[in-house]
Amino acid sequence: MSELPEKQVKRLRSLIQEAETNLAAAKELLISIIGDDGQVVTPKTSTEDVTGKVVEGVFDGQTMLGPDGKNYPIPANYASKSKLVEGDILKLTIADDGSFIYKQIGPVARKQVIGTLVQHDGVYYVEANGREYRILLASVTFFRINIGDQVTIIVPEDNPDATWAAVEAAL
Repeated sequence: MSELPEKQVKRLRSLIQEAETNLAAAKELLISIIGDDGQVVTPKTSTEDVTGKVVEGVFDGQTMLGPDGKNYPIPANYASKSKLVEGDILKLTIADDGSFIYKQIGPVARKQVIGTLVQHDGVYYVEANGREYRILLASVTFFRINIGDQVTIIVPEDNPDATWAAVEAAL
């Protein structure tokens, strides 16, 4: 069997990477719609007149950890667009109609750093200052960044052990 030309091998690798990215995006979108526990999550604009159960918690990079120890799903698009950072305090109102309404109420101190987008096993990271910070796929797709691109990320200023970052901008 003859070897495939190098150009075809590169194209196949690119197609496989694109398929893995699309699959990860589809999984993330599904979780943002139905949540990790299968409950439908309906993001809405925060309004003061919404009634329902209120839960405050801490953003862990992907979800909100409530005082009851339960993880509450945060739509990835909301977390990415709002540039939530690990450690931010959030308020979740579970409205009487079952919709989830999040509001950031206690942002942690932040700092910006520049790094390079990398990927391992379908998961995206930004290498910066000698370490890797995980970022949401929603940020990769929103900013249309590719592996090897330079990006500005936001990390908690007072948490040297943070594993997650928010994307500020593609450079």
